[in-house]
Amino acid sequence: MNRTIRRASVFCLLLVLALLGRATWVQAYQTRALADDDHNRRKTIAQYAQPLGDIIVAGSPVTGSKGTQAGDLAYKRTYTQGELYAAVTGYSSQAYGATQLEGIYSHVLDGTDDRLKNPLDVATGKQAAPGSVLTTIDPGVQKAAYEALGDDKGAAVAIDPGTGQILGMVSTPSYDPSKISGTSDGDTWQELLSDPDKPLVNRALRQPLAPGSTFKLVVASAALENGLYSSVDERTDSPDPYTLPGTSTVLKNESASAPCENATLRTALQYSCNNVFAKVAADLGEDKLRATAEKFGFNTEKLDVPVRASKSVYPSGMDKSSTALTGIGQFEVTATPMQMAMVSAALANGGELAAPHMVSEVTDSDGNALQKFADGDTKRVVSASTAEQLRSAMVTVVEQGTGTNARIDGAEVGGKTGTAQNGVGNSNTPYAWFTSYAKDRSTGKEVAVAVVVEDSGSARSEVSGNGLAAPIAQKMMKAALKR
Repeated sequence: MNRTIRRASVFCLLLVLALLGRATWVQAYQTRALADDDHNRRKTIAQYAQPLGDIIVAGSPVTGSKGTQAGDLAYKRTYTQGELYAAVTGYSSQAYGATQLEGIYSHVLDGTDDRLKNPLDVATGKQAAPGSVLTTIDPGVQKAAYEALGDDKGAAVAIDPGTGQILGMVSTPSYDPSKISGTSDGDTWQELLSDPDKPLVNRALRQPLAPGSTFKLVVASAALENGLYSSVDERTDSPDPYTLPGTSTVLKNESASAPCENATLRTALQYSCNNVFAKVAADLGEDKLRATAEKFGFNTEKLDVPVRASKSVYPSGMDKSSTALTGIGQFEVTATPMQMAMVSAALANGGELAAPHMVSEVTDSDGNALQKFADGDTKRVVSASTAEQLRSAMVTVVEQGTGTNARIDGAEVGGKTGTAQNGVGNSNTPYAWFTSYAKDRSTGKEVAVAVVVEDSGSARSEVSGNGLAAPIAQKMMKAALKR
């Protein structure tokens, strides 16, 4: 064999070995990555090859499946009361993927999760019968929130303070996931994407806004925890009017006649005195305020319930005047309704925050648990004494202050209103907030709720936490307490 032929033979052999090596690498090491790739049509075919498993609310499925009439996708997702539960389920679409619980547990719901399979099925890649996702949602609370929000743009969250179970989660305007579950729903999809009210956004988890005066609960907690004041009934050093430090800007109170000068924290919460909480924030400084806010959950990058919530922010690097503004929930402070519900839940639970979650269990097709989520996984946020004092002050807000629309016969109800500025120079309609807790005096049952109304169509002069958000929270709390 001459040298040229020998070299060509060796080169061809190397090419064959490289091809075999690449094929071995792909089959042995990249199989899972290729199978899971969203561009792999076989993945979508497998996902919809059989009826999907269900998302369960109070023992009943709020999802379903139905056969398709054409194409290579045998089934598509359906929803029972889709608009009511969209903020919980998300959507599963043959064309646009899956979100929220549908996305997080897609492999359980379509039967491709290895935990559903026996060893032989895993080895052969056989698809198993799908599993189910059991939620903590209370249908009564969910319905009360959805109906109370009505045509308003906003969101609401209800949490069991002792367990962390999410009892209700609503975002409005909502949408029906059934209408985008197929492959020929492009017009509806585009309508949802172009809607300025963004119905696909889960406002309860993914829309942080200025929390306004509801944040004063965090500021009051920091004041007590850091010994700035010994009790909610100690008079503060709070001039009225109050000029922001280093500026000539005078911070006004909503009511000029409110007894806000040197008011106690209780009175300041009752009348929502801006001068008191701005002064408290400036006196404490941003570091102490941020430390307390972060204990409640602010600045948490990964808050999974199990759907990930956007980060609620307490800012840093501020001057003293900006720090003072954070004391009334303005400047660059932002919070989701989930975060503000967590604030009330921690105070209602004696200062301990139970990890919020809306899934209790993931099961196989026979109902056997694949994964359980324990209730009551708590962390200490503030002392029991601080929590007790602030609960008492929150009750004063509802009984004698700005939150009277949240009262419930036979229940202890505490809350805090908020009306947050929106836009440059508050040029847009303000946000109406209410965060609260209720405890049934006869049964001891508790619930914590946060509501935000971004836009109700009301005139600016009619926008208030008590007028718009508190009645929604009251209906949710009544439903949770079954009153």
